[in-house]
Amino acid sequence: MTDVLLTVGTRKGLFIGRRSGGAWEFDGPHFNAQAVYSIGIDTRASVPRLLVGGDSAHWGPSVFHSDDLGRTWIEPEKPAVKFPKDTGASLERVWQLHPAGPAAPDVVYAGTEPAALFRSEDRGETFELVRPLWEHPTRSKWVPGGGGEAVHTVVTDRRDADAVTVAVSTAGVFRSKDGGGSWAPSNQGVSAVFLPDPHPEFGQCVHKIAQDAGDLDRLYLQNHWGVYRSDDAGARWTDIGDGLPSDFGFAVAAHPHRADTAYVFPITADADRVPAGRRCRVYRTSDAGGSWEPLSAGLPEGDHFGTVLRDALRTDDADPAGVYFGNRNGEVYASADDGDSWQLLASHLPDVLCVRAAAMG
Repeated sequence: MTDVLLTVGTRKGLFIGRRSGGAWEFDGPHFNAQAVYSIGIDTRASVPRLLVGGDSAHWGPSVFHSDDLGRTWIEPEKPAVKFPKDTGASLERVWQLHPAGPAAPDVVYAGTEPAALFRSEDRGETFELVRPLWEHPTRSKWVPGGGGEAVHTVVTDRRDADAVTVAVSTAGVFRSKDGGGSWAPSNQGVSAVFLPDPHPEFGQCVHKIAQDAGDLDRLYLQNHWGVYRSDDAGARWTDIGDGLPSDFGFAVAAHPHRADTAYVFPITADADRVPAGRRCRVYRTSDAGGSWEPLSAGLPEGDHFGTVLRDALRTDDADPAGVYFGNRNGEVYASADDGDSWQLLASHLPDVLCVRAAAMG
């Protein structure tokens, strides 16, 4: 069985799981008492790098990195992510740390609150504000979602380093085709049921986007009500929520190797944020949203109330794929067979905010 590194960001620190020879071992918390909202695992270089966005109630937010799989950590002497003085803004939280593709081997993106995108060219040690998104003419009409106003999702294209897609709460999807030099809203077909016009150019409350493994122009989107697919890199979106017990949710993840395969964790409603039907079930599509099947073997069978947040459902890059999720009950579940069966890896943790996993050999 492939060795795997699993990182779990919680409200009170980072926990790291390592699977070697089929057995799991966990340590932590790292960054004790800090909320860890973002994790990046950068495997593009010969030495993997872990990136963590920590949020101390006393010291504020910071970005740390480790080049020895979490045994030691480095915090830059100067803040890695900092708003320029002329913006009048200050960093509240780092919601996303995203290593770009092989076409940009040292580039890492950071999505933040206030809603901004930062770009690093030194593997996440220093970042610069992507001003064209910060200064976008629609920005004055962006409004915070329930969790704040943030760039919480970044998707890059390994074929083209200049193609970048972000999701903003609650401004929707924005795309750049020129490396961040310009940005355009990209929400055609995505609803905003809470607005007078349910199909605006921007203003949707997009919760997460994942990229298909086989067709890089195919994207999956979990919305604040609605699950969608795009076959043209986000230019247009089609509803694929039929067959789910609820199309409300926060998380979506794609299979790392298998085309047309994605996972969601349905939530009952925006006003009742518990698993749909009070059942702990991941749903998988193997035909790009044409149909959905519940995956529950090994998961709790009775009433369950563990909400899975937007960055707390992920896959690794092993074959067969590992699938992982953590919830606000402090439970972490894992599948080593594409989601067909599950085991409980950890319980009684602080509520889980994000997970990331990668094969290590």
